[in-house]
Amino acid sequence: MTKRNFGKTDGKDVFAYRLTNKSGDLSAEIITYGGIVRTLEYKSTDVVLGRDSIEEYLDNKGCYGALIGRNSNRIFGGEFSLNGKKYTLAKNDHGVCNLHGGDKGYNKRVWDAREIDGCEPSLELMLFDPDGCEGFPGNVNVKVTYTVTNDNALKIHYEAESDADTVINLTNHSYFNLNGHASGSAKNHTLQISAPFFTPNTKDCYPYGEILSVENTPFDFRNGKVLKDGLDADFEQVKMFNGFDHNFVLDGTGYRKYAVAKGDISGITMECYTDLPGVQLYTGNGIEKDRVCKDGAVYDTHYGFCLETQKFPNAANIPYFPSVFVRKGEKYDTVSAYKFI
Repeated sequence: MTKRNFGKTDGKDVFAYRLTNKSGDLSAEIITYGGIVRTLEYKSTDVVLGRDSIEEYLDNKGCYGALIGRNSNRIFGGEFSLNGKKYTLAKNDHGVCNLHGGDKGYNKRVWDAREIDGCEPSLELMLFDPDGCEGFPGNVNVKVTYTVTNDNALKIHYEAESDADTVINLTNHSYFNLNGHASGSAKNHTLQISAPFFTPNTKDCYPYGEILSVENTPFDFRNGKVLKDGLDADFEQVKMFNGFDHNFVLDGTGYRKYAVAKGDISGITMECYTDLPGVQLYTGNGIEKDRVCKDGAVYDTHYGFCLETQKFPNAANIPYFPSVFVRKGEKYDTVSAYKFI
């Protein structure tokens, strides 16, 4: 593992750590600002979109590669009730929803880091999130461990514990392009998702409680298809957002493979694993255009896609969705991984 200085923000040094597996086939560079996966190189192909400097990441509207918390995705109205008390959060998504934890979510904080050297290199990131920060109750200790495994996976282990009942729902917001981050559109990737249902959104991009079958819709990725076939579909839920920005209800329980993606040019295959009930497929519908990014690349709409494992969006307000509430002293513990072939 190597470590280098990546700059400074809020008076704190930011470091970049490079983790490489035994064969050298897979390496990841993680920065302590936002816990961001800045690069993820499989056999010399960097498959994640990103930036080059801390200054660029301070204006990271797309949350490229970042850890998301205290709650990933959206909470409608920027409020929820817990134990008979209403909690008010920032409505930082067009004045309608709380998005990705608020104005200064985990993606905008500097994490402490500890190197774990072994047969598989790991980086342990730690964050203390105080009671009332961004409106959420409870002092929360968060630990996220990135591991680059010898079977060519990036494994992400999320752990957290609070001294009061609260909301915890963590994810990673990496944008993948398996042809290489600077290769252009990802629309010709093939994608398979083991999800029989999805949660449709309102026009403001939050689920309102309905769970629909993917059968006979563009959301049916169960047998795999070219991403473009879904993106170009004449279907209101797709047209409304110029692509997918939706939660898929995953088949099965426990730690399992839930998706497989393949680059049409590189042939690189990515298998995705999680123990969570949902994943947000976001197809880069709002990627900033005409902005110079990592290695001088200029990204555009649909140049990358995210598979963000999660409890369902807006679950804090929909009691029959898998709960995002974590009780005092209860350990939040979940694992997701992206494996390359």
